[in-house]
Amino acid sequence: MKIAVLSGKGGTGKTTVSASLALSIDRCQYVDCDVEEPNGWVFLRPEIKDTIPVNVLVPEADTLKCNGCGNCGKACQFHAIAVVKGKVLVFPEICHHCGACLIACPHEAIREVYRETGVIEINGNNTFLQGRLNIGEPISIPVIRELKKRLRNDMTVILDCSPGASCTVVQSVDGCDYCILVTEPTPFGLHDLKIAVQLIRKMGIPFGVVVNKASKDNQSVQEYCKGNHIEVLMEIPYSQEIAGAYSNGILPVENNGDWKSKFKEIYQKIERGADK
Repeated sequence: MKIAVLSGKGGTGKTTVSASLALSIDRCQYVDCDVEEPNGWVFLRPEIKDTIPVNVLVPEADTLKCNGCGNCGKACQFHAIAVVKGKVLVFPEICHHCGACLIACPHEAIREVYRETGVIEINGNNTFLQGRLNIGEPISIPVIRELKKRLRNDMTVILDCSPGASCTVVQSVDGCDYCILVTEPTPFGLHDLKIAVQLIRKMGIPFGVVVNKASKDNQSVQEYCKGNHIEVLMEIPYSQEIAGAYSNGILPVENNGDWKSKFKEIYQKIERGADK
């Protein structure tokens, strides 16, 4: 079973939930798809054994064949190619690797070359994977694709997604059996939860909600979930003790057996929900 953990906004406790779940079930593979800022390693403390570069194809002009017609620049929707005074200028940082320029060139003057945009890091037994996008790179999907090529089929997989509801989240969530949406009881938290719910419902994936920093004084998220027939899997209270431990890299399940039992119960709920 593949479980994606996501949130409509950053800072809701997505990694707290995904890493705690990983430590609470017997056998699983943890995959950090938040490649712009992976931080699951802080809590799970894996020993990285292998680093694999992620390469993408970007265009390069053959000056011997190019006549400066400009078709390649016209075909590029992302303005990664410009033809100035008959000379082809390529801006690889904004290239989306679509290959349109290659097709548009009538003289076969465009070729593609490899360019590294990030890396994948793996521990010794392939139970922990994370991607790292190189600084300054705008497109993270190639790194996520390479991560997902290495998902295991012999155990539960937990994918810690990036925040928001962008194409990177869609890429991470696609093909998963269940989604956990992590939110907080604030106006921003509820607003962005609604966006995430729309996305996951559009993709047709079963899901439930975890309310982090929950408070009896604010039941807005719970009321929304009840009104929209969404299961609340767990409430994690607003707690100075939990926050203090988290700031030292310690998850709730590591120093409190009750929390480990609660996350095991979440997993059982997910198994039932994914079968519906």
